[in-house]
Amino acid sequence: MFNSLSDRLEGAFKTLKGDGKLTEINIAQSVKEIRRALVSADVNYKIAKEFTDKIKDKALGSENILNAVKPGELMVKIVNDELVDLMGGQTVGINIKANPGVVLIAGLQGSGKTTFSGKLANFLKQKRKKKPLLVACDVYRPAAITQISVLGEQIGVPVYKEIENKNVVEIAQNAIKHAKVHGFDVVIVDTAGRLAVDEAMMTEIRQIKEGINPTESLFVVDSMTGQDAVNTAAAFNEVINYDGVVLTKLDGDTRGGAALSIKYTVGKPIKFVSMGEGMDTLDVFYPERMAQRILGMGDIVSLVEKAQEQFDEKEAARLEKKIRKNKFDFNDFLSQLNQIRKMGDIKSLLGMIPGMGKAVRDLDIDDSAFSKVESIIFSMTAQERGNPEILNMSRKQRIAKGCGKKIHEINMFLKQFDQMRKMMHKMSKGQLAGMGMGSGGSGMAGKLAKPKSKLKRRKSGKKRY
Repeated sequence: MFNSLSDRLEGAFKTLKGDGKLTEINIAQSVKEIRRALVSADVNYKIAKEFTDKIKDKALGSENILNAVKPGELMVKIVNDELVDLMGGQTVGINIKANPGVVLIAGLQGSGKTTFSGKLANFLKQKRKKKPLLVACDVYRPAAITQISVLGEQIGVPVYKEIENKNVVEIAQNAIKHAKVHGFDVVIVDTAGRLAVDEAMMTEIRQIKEGINPTESLFVVDSMTGQDAVNTAAAFNEVINYDGVVLTKLDGDTRGGAALSIKYTVGKPIKFVSMGEGMDTLDVFYPERMAQRILGMGDIVSLVEKAQEQFDEKEAARLEKKIRKNKFDFNDFLSQLNQIRKMGDIKSLLGMIPGMGKAVRDLDIDDSAFSKVESIIFSMTAQERGNPEILNMSRKQRIAKGCGKKIHEINMFLKQFDQMRKMMHKMSKGQLAGMGMGSGGSGMAGKLAKPKSKLKRRKSGKKRY
């Protein structure tokens, strides 16, 4: 997402390259390119015009204020601030404080409501330590109840359903009663997809909202529909006056117009964004972080947060001891691979590093490389996994047959593992020496040893080598 917009904005900033300061002429040229970039990204022309007029006014007002800052860098800062403001300014959380908190999910057909419902349940369970209940209120689409049941089973969240009942208001009300009795603190009501022009279905979603009085109403938007998504969001808002927007399919081939202009048009904040099919691919929407990614500045904060979510302090301490003793084995290696996998796909993670987004965009980074490594390790015995040094030729040949690899592939992996193991051990020893605990001359032990050696030489009268 936003690749084309990012490239065009970069081109707009390049028009200022080489200029000593911002002038009315180079500002006008840059602003014109920014406006074209936004319209190309499917942002409404009126919004793009108002946005760039603000940028122009700020840029002209900044003349001679920051002489030490290059014109291109100053323009990036101005555009970044305006993008953040356009997308809402600050993060707005979900309201689930009641007991139970009731979340109503609405949206168009095919927008990804049911999948989002499952992702939200998983998010609240894993990250907010809540006890959610999913409610199947799509009684029209074939297999809709089956879909949400499968998702619920996948993430370990119960699903309330009434197979024979077609009264969706009654189903939702009964689900809330069920939640109160059984101790669920969040109820997520998944409704049927509906078109804004379908008066009967729009009346029904309004009746559901009035019947359950949710603490939070979310409208799910397929970001790939571009400006149409913004128009639909406005139509739904008139009917149910929802609290926030969810953008799905941000990993698809979308120009990003919906994300940029939906807050401006509807006046409701974007609360969540969804990228990918996995149940763990839901993120809180941060306007500032999204603006930085659009401008190619990466998203290091989100990357660190993903790493922290997988960080286990006890496991880290255990691994540190093993590394210092040079006992890091294949079981430990598998554990680290699993932690990286849980953070997301490698290409997305690299894209969060400042300056790496464009560099990795066209690279074919194959996450299945992890599977190839795992197949080698899984073909080892428990003894071999815990003791890499015992792997002789006959063992390697057996492992190669077990995982369907060539013997040279096994040797290459073992060589790389051994190099990594030695480097980790060397680094851990270096850290010890830096703290004055090492046995070398730079450590405290080394400094204490030197006078003692000189004293011995004086007593013996002999040179020691």
